[in-house]
Amino acid sequence: MPMLDGKVAIVTGAGSGVGQATAVALAREGASVVLVGRRQAALEETATFSSAASPHGASRVLVAPCDVTVQAEIEAVVANTIETYGAIDILVNNAGVNVPRRSLKNLSWEDWQKIVKVNLHGCYHCIQAVLPHMRVQDGGTLIHIGSYAARQPNLISGAAYTAAKAGLAALSGVINVEERAHGIRSTIVTLGETNTPILDHRPAPPSQESRAKVLQPEDVGECVVLIAGLPMRVTIEDIVVAPTYRG
Repeated sequence: MPMLDGKVAIVTGAGSGVGQATAVALAREGASVVLVGRRQAALEETATFSSAASPHGASRVLVAPCDVTVQAEIEAVVANTIETYGAIDILVNNAGVNVPRRSLKNLSWEDWQKIVKVNLHGCYHCIQAVLPHMRVQDGGTLIHIGSYAARQPNLISGAAYTAAKAGLAALSGVINVEERAHGIRSTIVTLGETNTPILDHRPAPPSQESRAKVLQPEDVGECVVLIAGLPMRVTIEDIVVAPTYRG
């Protein structure tokens, strides 16, 4: 039997990169996957890949266009998930953005708000929407895609992205403190450099050769499956995933 057969997972930012690879990996292991993102066409592509990977086919894949920064929209997705599948066992908070002008010298207030709104506030909306259902179930797994920049600030990630990811890591820790009595666990997946579309928004995007040497989205998807598949008595509070290659 697949590792996650019977489980229900919501994946945000599922239209590309880590979100898409994670959705496919979860589907392959038998989970029902709810694909959240703003771009319908991109979600449909992920749905095609997920359906092909799933032992249950398209019956366990739900496309749910949504802006995670709008609380009412994510609440509607959660309500639809409960109505369709009857539970929510896994939330993968992956949706994230960055901008080219990232340094404190160049960062605008509008870009700061945009980054924090998606990378932190959006995750908060998703967390608050699923927790009541997980409390009733007496269990659930929350997995948040973080960044090594939150541990080691650098000149590439930028002030707003670093601050938002640090806030997300702290929020994950609070969940473990407050919700463990309900059988709910939370993990921050701290990523080193990863080949996703967000690299295109760097001031100087890396070459294809450089991208091939860093973490790939499917690597992160496998880590998410590992975390979600562990017995509920086990909580991985923080897992650091870094590329072997440095330079």
